[in-house]
Amino acid sequence: MTGKLHYIVCISFIMLSSSSKAQSEVLNQIWNEYAFTQDLSKNWVVELDGGLTSSSFPDNNNYFSRIIQVYFRGWAHYYPGKRWKVSFFYAHYFNKNVPELNQSDAPEYRFAFQVTYNLLKHHRININLRGRLEDRNIKNEELTFESVERLRLQAKAVYPLNGPKVDKRIVYAFLSDEVFLKTKSDVSGKDIFDRNRLTAGLGYPVTDKFQLELSYANEFLPRSGGNKLYNAIQLNVVLINLFSKAEKPFKREKTEVDEAAPSGGGS
Repeated sequence: MTGKLHYIVCISFIMLSSSSKAQSEVLNQIWNEYAFTQDLSKNWVVELDGGLTSSSFPDNNNYFSRIIQVYFRGWAHYYPGKRWKVSFFYAHYFNKNVPELNQSDAPEYRFAFQVTYNLLKHHRININLRGRLEDRNIKNEELTFESVERLRLQAKAVYPLNGPKVDKRIVYAFLSDEVFLKTKSDVSGKDIFDRNRLTAGLGYPVTDKFQLELSYANEFLPRSGGNKLYNAIQLNVVLINLFSKAEKPFKREKTEVDEAAPSGGGS
């Protein structure tokens, strides 16, 4: 299974290196996400998260040149077994001058269904597979909402560096590769292959209730009018079970699928 993950990563690097030979627009971005998760029972977890993205532009290389996206999401996670997690979310996205969209203002509401499966747990390494189907409804220039369906497929490996498993005060490394496929639309473009996202980073659960992740993401967006390449620094902040009763706090037991996705629902 580790060989399969290595194969996926190699293919991603080949795609990225071959794309660099073509004419590409390279942008630098900062992604921030702040998540609040609450355990309801051994099978159910709810989550609220929000984030913002700032980006450079061709005439300005500053990562903080403009804020191009702000979003808020509400999640429900269900655990049917130790290796499975089923998730749903509803979200609002405020998009302004997002480089890959064909208009400057494109507010959006989004529904998603997501399934995460723990493929492998061997010694310290833990590998998850994740599939997400998104129903994106993006407001176009005619002031109607255009529907775009997007399929996201991800493989993610997590490896704790100074302990046997992900736990408080244990630093962990993670590596993921994700492919995005979408339907054609006027706002998001006619290309079916949306992008490939390769991410590598480190995480650190400071306490049982507070966790940080810092990562680098490389996104390649093949476009008929010119490819785009995003270099992004991502910061995730996760707050866990803030509303539990102090005298009798409920905390669900973490399973294999949690250990390979320690930061909640994900971007």
